[in-house]
Amino acid sequence: MAVFSAFGIGKSAQNHLILDGVVEGFLPFALARLVEELGACPGPVLFIGHDGKKLDNLTRALGFINPGLTVLHFPPWDCLPYDRVSPGRLVSAQRLTALASLRMLRKNPYPAVIITSVNAVLQKTPPRKLLEEQVLSATIGGIFDMKRLVQYMENNGFEYVKTVHDVGEYAVRGSIVDLFPPGQKRPIRLDFFGDRLKTVRDFDPITQRTTEMHSSVHVHIPPMSEVMLTEETISCFCSNYLKTFRTAQHNDALYQAVSAGRRFPGMEHWLPLFYNSLDTLFDHTGPMSIVFDHLVVEALDQRFRLITDYYESRRIVQDNNKTLHDMTAYHPLTPERLYLSPEIFFKIQKQYQPRIDLVPFFLHDNDSRIKIIRAETYQARNFAPERNDPDINLFEAVIEHINILRAQGKKVLLAGWSTGSLDRLIQVLEENGMHNIEYIDSLQSIKTIPRSCICAGVVSIEHGFEAQDLSVIAEKDILGDRLMRQTKRRKRDTDRIREACSFNTDDIVVHIDHGIGRFIGLKTITAAGTLHDCLEIRYAGDTRLFLPVENIDLLSRYGTEGADTILDKLGGVFWQTRKKKLKRYLREIAGHLIKLAAERQMRSAPKLTPITGLYNEFVARFPYDETDDQLYAIDAVLNDLSSGHPMDRLVCGDVGFGKTEIAMRAAFVTVTNGLQVAVMVPSTLLARQHYKTFSARFKGFPVRIGHASRLVGSRALSDVKKGVRNGTLDIIIGTQALLCKAMQFSRLGLLIIDEEQHFGVSHKERLKELKADIHVLTLSAMPIPRTLQLALTGVRDLSLIATPPVDRLTVSTFIAPVDLLTIRATLLREYYRGGQSFYVCPRIADLEEVRHFLEQNTPELKVSIAHGQMAPGQLDGIMNTFYDGQSDVLLSTSIVESGLDIPTANTLVVHRADMFGLSTLYQLRGRVGRSKQRRAYALFTLPASEALTRSAERRLKFLQSLDLFGAGFQLANHDMDIRGAGNLVGKEQSGHIKEFGFEFYQQMLEEAMIHIKGDSDVGEHKWSPKILTGASVMIPESYIADVQLRLGIYRRVGQLENARAIDAFSAELIDRFGPLPYEVRHLLKIVHIKALCFEANIEKLDAGPKGLVIAFRQGGFANGSGLIKMIQEQGSMARIRNDCSVVFVRNWPNPEKQLNGIVIVLNQLITLLKTS
Repeated sequence: MAVFSAFGIGKSAQNHLILDGVVEGFLPFALARLVEELGACPGPVLFIGHDGKKLDNLTRALGFINPGLTVLHFPPWDCLPYDRVSPGRLVSAQRLTALASLRMLRKNPYPAVIITSVNAVLQKTPPRKLLEEQVLSATIGGIFDMKRLVQYMENNGFEYVKTVHDVGEYAVRGSIVDLFPPGQKRPIRLDFFGDRLKTVRDFDPITQRTTEMHSSVHVHIPPMSEVMLTEETISCFCSNYLKTFRTAQHNDALYQAVSAGRRFPGMEHWLPLFYNSLDTLFDHTGPMSIVFDHLVVEALDQRFRLITDYYESRRIVQDNNKTLHDMTAYHPLTPERLYLSPEIFFKIQKQYQPRIDLVPFFLHDNDSRIKIIRAETYQARNFAPERNDPDINLFEAVIEHINILRAQGKKVLLAGWSTGSLDRLIQVLEENGMHNIEYIDSLQSIKTIPRSCICAGVVSIEHGFEAQDLSVIAEKDILGDRLMRQTKRRKRDTDRIREACSFNTDDIVVHIDHGIGRFIGLKTITAAGTLHDCLEIRYAGDTRLFLPVENIDLLSRYGTEGADTILDKLGGVFWQTRKKKLKRYLREIAGHLIKLAAERQMRSAPKLTPITGLYNEFVARFPYDETDDQLYAIDAVLNDLSSGHPMDRLVCGDVGFGKTEIAMRAAFVTVTNGLQVAVMVPSTLLARQHYKTFSARFKGFPVRIGHASRLVGSRALSDVKKGVRNGTLDIIIGTQALLCKAMQFSRLGLLIIDEEQHFGVSHKERLKELKADIHVLTLSAMPIPRTLQLALTGVRDLSLIATPPVDRLTVSTFIAPVDLLTIRATLLREYYRGGQSFYVCPRIADLEEVRHFLEQNTPELKVSIAHGQMAPGQLDGIMNTFYDGQSDVLLSTSIVESGLDIPTANTLVVHRADMFGLSTLYQLRGRVGRSKQRRAYALFTLPASEALTRSAERRLKFLQSLDLFGAGFQLANHDMDIRGAGNLVGKEQSGHIKEFGFEFYQQMLEEAMIHIKGDSDVGEHKWSPKILTGASVMIPESYIADVQLRLGIYRRVGQLENARAIDAFSAELIDRFGPLPYEVRHLLKIVHIKALCFEANIEKLDAGPKGLVIAFRQGGFANGSGLIKMIQEQGSMARIRNDCSVVFVRNWPNPEKQLNGIVIVLNQLITLLKTS
């Protein structure tokens, strides 16, 4: 039995119907009901949305309403018409996966709904038959040419990478191929034996470990791009291109690339030239019913006009020879070749019946040609009046309304956006007297729940509705603007940053015994007749050190800026002298740091605890779902506040990751305990932003908030100072004005510092006076190295927020040559959707040229100019003008890289992106994407006529790969390599790190801290045993071909400390790269021997076929008597030499037996130590 009454669609003989009264929240319920009623009609149901923004939500809601229904999502390209960039890989994968599923649906029909948009349905596709032919299939155990597979991926849009993380990537390592095909939930690992496909395994893209064997014996690999480069398509393109445009100019990079068989950015916009004909979505579906969302007809006309406008702009520029000297040629195809016109669309659509139009309001039945069917649903009650009235208890009003609905005989469903937000809402309702709430996981479950109970489920709808027997109340109806997306599992970008921070050729490195040198690369040398991989390091005077790879742990990175670094002299004494001085200095620093931490623990501060009911209500009004990282940080802050000791915590997280909410919860707890809160920010604009944010968040609670900055008039500022002094103000938000002598707090309990890196030394000295016995919470996206270093050494507590909030859409990042029309279209797209844009230049000298360019090409836009050489008052005025929406584009230098929170600004254009550093580009991109509903865009432009430097290209590609946020902390950590952490207890910002490199400095500081604490006996410095054997030790190029990946593996090998870790790593290597070559087995065994040498205090081990010689570190062995007894028992097989080294005589005919024999001897020595 259905939950809702049937619409009667299946009984109608008409081909065009209207279903009216389909209010917004009822849409997925109506669509599910229509699919059920249209089950007798042939084929699936096609739903066309008018804008495509909420189709993901619709898909998830259908999963709750009918879990067994197959839902296929066919999105449009995520780039502009006639763009210079290609569609994103994720979008391409979704489109091609949907088309592949449609082919299966035609062969084996079953109930399904296709969710698409106007933009997607107008766009033509590659021929259905060709797509089917291009799917590469293989059978486990069958013959499958690996070279053919690699060639296929190169030609069909897959990207070659070292390690597969994302859909559309592939990697080749010997006989193993990793790839992430479209349509798969996880990447797959294909293991070949010659030309036979031996196994296929699914693996985790984060750990790179196998999760399970592939579920099918068959593997199907569809293309990753709608442009498939084969001999036929390349020939077809060249012929059609010349036929259409008559010639190919010398600067026509597209024609040159494709004719040479290379892929070219944006080539999809010439899709018709690659094939003899194109198909439409209708050609892929077969017979079907069509459901139109409201306003689809109008959206079809509007979209095609927009496409035509883009085409005309391209054509006019091309015809009038307006191409700039640094722009490549662009010959556009007419719209009709790539898109359906509305007329053609409706002509095709009439072949598919019935067509059902959804309308949110009620119509008069005055047109006999189109039958109108009533949905009989109404918008649910909105509790906005109760939310905005401080004298009304919102949740009591909700409960009263629910009781009225139940009295009317209706079942009630509370719809939460996520499990967390639903739990929070139910908790508050229960605290206010609501009981008998039952969780359900699908709509059908509601039939088994008695009317005396209230149902609650996770349903992705923004608004509720009322039907005849059911009333749905959405959390947005109760709590106002809510989160409208769900979290996804996000990959860890730390792995990619670690790869970027590994050794590269010409990097400056620090050897613990020999000092600063330059890394030249990996080199295989022959020693004692065996091959051994070594790291070649050049020192002053062109002297060379060849460091065995198993001792890579003796190396650390100096940093990324080392062009002017003076190299040490190999074998010289100057490095050892400097290191001893550093050790003395760091022990002083460590003593001071530990003293600071101890003093902090000895001071007392008010114990502040949340008032349960009031705090829960404040939390419930938070309009988003907290991330796990946020919850951990909130718990840590609340624990600090209730500890009785002054809190000193750094909360580090990317822009827009929810740091302010953590601060507001701490402020709420402080204020409800009767103390004041000061929030200090570096700029008047930020002060104004925070004042508005805090005022809105605390609305309805008895909390008084004040604002102190240059934007506040003298009389108002005087009142604020008076309120702070007499205690009538609870929270005061301001700039450095809070530090003036006239600002006397009567009961200050918490100081919140936002963007600490922008405050000067004098401000921080004044802060030290303020925060002796109060709680301090510091917020930062990119903390200064000294702040970060204090946190890493434990002097300050650290909370990391590395997970984006649920409402944070990723920023679509494009890197393209400078193009007049692309820039114009990018800026106007933002303008016409009511938003603003940042246009950032690397130099002040560039601003005038770009301003002239914008005046000539975007006269519709009002442009403001800002840069760091302006007077503070003038700069503040320009920033506030932009914040108030009085200008459309802020043209500036990189001064906007931090601090600004403008949700209406969702487009960023960076001029000459190759001239910016990685951290700056990352921060700039973080300025956009703050809106909960709009996709943000970042366009990084490059000069088309100049070649990028290698470092700039690497930087930009790396930035584009960090597509899912969360890398701010790692980049700040990486930034310490470049800038140094400074003197941790003084005012200098350069410190000793420039002399030693951050990694080495950090190691030495940790040793000094341990020494001062007396936790363990730390020697002079880190050491590593010298091990000489007759075994080949290396990772062959045939096993791991990529040098950088090999280096990364070597670094990981150097960190293995015990047999369990070595065994686990060995299993990982076999899983990822195949069976271990004997050289790699030797390497891992040497690492095991090295770990045993540490345990046995062995400084040198020299082994050969006839035995081994062991020298103990500092000539000592803890169980001397036991060692002598062991030697005596072995007779002629062991002896002690005059230099106190020990000789063990053995017969080891091959390296394997030799290495195993060494392990046996070392384990015997370790047993002696344990029994001493």
